[in-house]
This record gives sequence, structure tokens and C-alpha cells, in this order.
Amino acid sequence: MPILHNALRNLEAIGVGEVTVVVGYRKDAIQYACGSRFGGVEVNYVESTIFDRTGSAYSLWLAREVLLSGDCLLLEGDVFFEQDALRRLTGPASDVAAVAPFDKSMEGSAALLSDDGFITAFRMKQTAANIITAGPQLFKTMNLLRFSGSTLKATIVPALDDVIGSGARQAYTEELLGYLVERRGLQLAAARCDGLRWCEIDTAEDLHLAERMFSRAHAARQSYDQRDQ
Repeated sequence: MPILHNALRNLEAIGVGEVTVVVGYRKDAIQYACGSRFGGVEVNYVESTIFDRTGSAYSLWLAREVLLSGDCLLLEGDVFFEQDALRRLTGPASDVAAVAPFDKSMEGSAALLSDDGFITAFRMKQTAANIITAGPQLFKTMNLLRFSGSTLKATIVPALDDVIGSGARQAYTEELLGYLVERRGLQLAAARCDGLRWCEIDTAEDLHLAERMFSRAHAARQSYDQRDQ
């Protein structure tokens, strides 16, 4: 199951009918694999011609016309996840990010949570050592988010315009969100995905981990179904 196919399948399952994919590296292969329609999902594309010199915030900025069209789910393309992760984004909060407890096997971007379940800060390049200093409030960002149309129009897109307009094309989306949370008062709720299977796949080792994680789950379901019969 390709990573993008898993994302499209899960989006379709929760009722999403239209998706825009920002492509750059191997764009032709991605467009061939996903097409203009995947199941019941219409797939559109926006191309980044300088993908090798820019960060995720630039890719998001390229899709700003889509962001201005209304409520949106934002997914980074390297995450393999269970469908229930998206369902946890569809709660009462209008602006929400999926997070999971940060454990010693993880590294990368993370978030600090308040007692009432809101993100108070983002932290980049975290490792197991940061668990000691941050404690149980440190959570791994899953790079699955939902924003209301009003927040996208009034806050997210203008901030993207400012960042890219200043020449900071290598900025990460988490850096932008951290600035908005800490300096601009963005209220971003955390959708805790404790216990769900997911994996951010950056390396061959990550891929093998994801394969083991999801193949075990598939085998367990098959065993359960056989007992049920």
C-alpha cells in the first residue's frame, strides 16, 4: 500500500471528496499512481518547481488558493496512519492537530500541551533526551491537521504570505504554527491519538518499522476473523 494511497483511502472513508496534492520530486510518478480520481476522491495537483530548495511551509503556500476555499484537512505526504487518526480530528474544536505521546524511539518536531488539551508551543529536532526535560507534556506531531475556513483566511494564509514574502522559503510548517501559537494567539487543540498505529516515514528504517507495525495488525485481524467464523 503506497503511503499516498493510504492517505487518499482514509480521506475517502471519512467523506472527503476533493484533494489537492503539492508535487515536486518524481511528480510524474505520483500523478501516474494517483491519477485525477482515486476511488470517489477527485485529485488535483499543484507543482513546486523548487522543491529541493524549500520547506513544507512553501509547499503549503503554493496551495493557498485551496486553503482560502473553506475548511481543510492538511496532511504531510510521508505519514502512514490509521483511519481513526482522521476521525479524531473531526471533534468539536475547529482548529486541531493530531499528536501522540513522545517516546524514546521518536525524533523530530514535537508539541507541548496545556492541561486543557491545547498546544502551547512547538519544538523542532526533539529526541529521547528531551523527554526528561519536557516530561509528559511532550507530544510528537503527526502532521495531520484540520483548520476552519475562517482561521485559514484570517491567520494561516496571511502568515504564509509574510513568511514566504520575507524570503524564508525553507521554513517548516511547524515553525509557522509555533509562531502563530506563541505570538499570535492561535488556539490549536490537540487530538490525542494514543494507541493508534502511525509512522512518519523518512528513511528505509522507518519504512521497515511501518511494514512490521501494520503487517502485525493485519495478521491479528485475520486471526480474529478466523476465530469469529
